[in-house]
Amino acid sequence: MGKIDEFALIARFFRSCAPPEPSILGIGDDAALLPCASALRGNRDDASATLALTTDTLVAGSHFLPDFAPQDLGWKALAVNLSDLAAMGAEPTAFLLALTLPRYDPEWLEGFAYGVQACAQRYGVALIGGDTTRGPLAITITALGVVPWQAAIRRSTAQVGDDLWVSGQPGRAALGLAVRTGRLSGDLPGCSEWIAALERPQPRIALGLALRGIATAMLDISDGLTQDAHHLVETRPELTLCVEEAALPLAPLVAQGAPAEKAWAALLGGGDDYELLFTANPRHRTAVAEAARRAGVSVHRIGSVVPRSIPEASPLVLVRRDGTRTTLPPQGWDPFRVAEPLDLDIQPESFS
Repeated sequence: MGKIDEFALIARFFRSCAPPEPSILGIGDDAALLPCASALRGNRDDASATLALTTDTLVAGSHFLPDFAPQDLGWKALAVNLSDLAAMGAEPTAFLLALTLPRYDPEWLEGFAYGVQACAQRYGVALIGGDTTRGPLAITITALGVVPWQAAIRRSTAQVGDDLWVSGQPGRAALGLAVRTGRLSGDLPGCSEWIAALERPQPRIALGLALRGIATAMLDISDGLTQDAHHLVETRPELTLCVEEAALPLAPLVAQGAPAEKAWAALLGGGDDYELLFTANPRHRTAVAEAARRAGVSVHRIGSVVPRSIPEASPLVLVRRDGTRTTLPPQGWDPFRVAEPLDLDIQPESFS
């Protein structure tokens, strides 16, 4: 197989299947937006006019370790889909489950179902159908939500001058994976929190809803902060994201015992965080802080959106503490690229 990443594969083979109707948002965002009947008749103000739909597959050995507890796997399989809805500012309502099992194991199924149910109850969604079949262990969930047509937050609508924000603490899940695979000591102070972030991610539904009308663009961080940040501007060649080194929440990871180099790499390229990365006009800084307070989630203003000086300039740059700029390449999870986790090319100024 030649070199190709996940998004290039989709663009090459499946982009032609995308809907031609401009009122439908299809391939290329965290979730698709499908207008309901009233919206198709032109009523864009109908609060229930848009369905948000998303789907994700978790495959054993690729997305989770063989000894992943079934109850945690059940939670995570649903949570990662709900995170996509959060990134659109959508309220989740229901989901479908397709489960591929190598064998019938009632004990495993009981634990898995317990985890799915716990997540479903926590976020108020209902299982409405699905499928089961035999084969290598894989879990596919399709989640559905609703969002007013004009309130949906897309990933391609950032504006020059916007602030760049991130929720929570990116990097914890990657550090948790490093602990679970023996690449970091299990005695570090932050281990339990890191592993919990890996195994029981918390989709930022409340924050996504609170950011309606505030965030200009948004996505969730599933593949790594730098890799997903590129998606905010990949269709906007006139924009560059400037990430400020001094504003990145690195210190809390180091304070929990993570080696500085590993914390840095986990923060920028670790993935599996399911935090929200979003842009907002600077005049809405107070509104962003209030939305975060209501949602019970911390947020960090980590940069800004600026005009790209020339077409060949980088879409993502790191602004060092001394004001110099360095290109930030997209690094993170890619199912078609094998890379050593926690290995990032660029280092922070403090230990470069």
